[in-house]
Amino acid sequence: MMIFLLVILILVLIVIMRNIKIVPQAHAYVVERLGGYKETWGVGLHFKVPILDKVAKRVSLKEQVVDFEPQAVITKDNVTMQIDTVVFFQITDPKQYAYGVESPIAAIENLTATTLRNIIGDLELDETLTSRETINSKMRTSLDIATDPWGIKVNRVELKNIMPPKAIQDAMEKQMKAERERREAILKAEGEKKSTILVAEGEKESVILEAEASKQAAILKAEAEKEKRIQEAEGQAEAIRTVQKATAEGIEFIKAAGADDAVLTLKSLEAFAKAADGKATKIIIPSELQGIAGLTKTIAEVAHVEKAE
Repeated sequence: MMIFLLVILILVLIVIMRNIKIVPQAHAYVVERLGGYKETWGVGLHFKVPILDKVAKRVSLKEQVVDFEPQAVITKDNVTMQIDTVVFFQITDPKQYAYGVESPIAAIENLTATTLRNIIGDLELDETLTSRETINSKMRTSLDIATDPWGIKVNRVELKNIMPPKAIQDAMEKQMKAERERREAILKAEGEKKSTILVAEGEKESVILEAEASKQAAILKAEAEKEKRIQEAEGQAEAIRTVQKATAEGIEFIKAAGADDAVLTLKSLEAFAKAADGKATKIIIPSELQGIAGLTKTIAEVAHVEKAE
């Protein structure tokens, strides 16, 4: 009996353990009872009634990404191209997701292809290549509305690749190459223009600096010449002042010594003698000095006679 009770207890514990469920973060469990929807379990600990209840679907509430295969689409101007899309979606209602559509991912893929064909069919090739953002926005809006009954919210749609036919790709590559060459030529021309301007500005600056240097040199030279002449003039003036001062002092000295007119006359004769010393062939002596010279000779003769007597 003890063994039977122990076995029963073990079986009960096993059943209890198997029917205790823990729902992890960002997940939800759809629970059915006797084949019909009962409830949706959120995060936490839950107990399922054995035999009667079962977890019909485990749903992730995280944002999911689906990369679909390239789809063939035709533009308004009848150009066939391949476009593959990436859809970012999130399950917002686990019950609708479980019971709304049989294969949600396949349904989203087919819906994406259909919507893409409708949108691209209204655009020409050039518009398709340059309107990715517009196409993405229209795709997201259309898919979000269509998937709402399935408990799915489409957050974002991206056109991963747009692949036109090979001939168009070659033409586009040639056009892009020509555009690159044109831009390169423009940049090169602008670079040469800037270089020429810089060289011209450099030459202009050099000429200006040379002219400024010549101007400064001329000013310095003129100032030096001016200073030289001023110093020479000051030297000559100083010499004249010195001679005049010496002459004045000599006259004052003679006057102080009581010299008479004869002494002054002799001094004048000495000056004439120095002036005629080996340098003059003819000297004009004033009449006053000639009279004085005669008088001197007469006095000398009288003195000689008186001495002889």
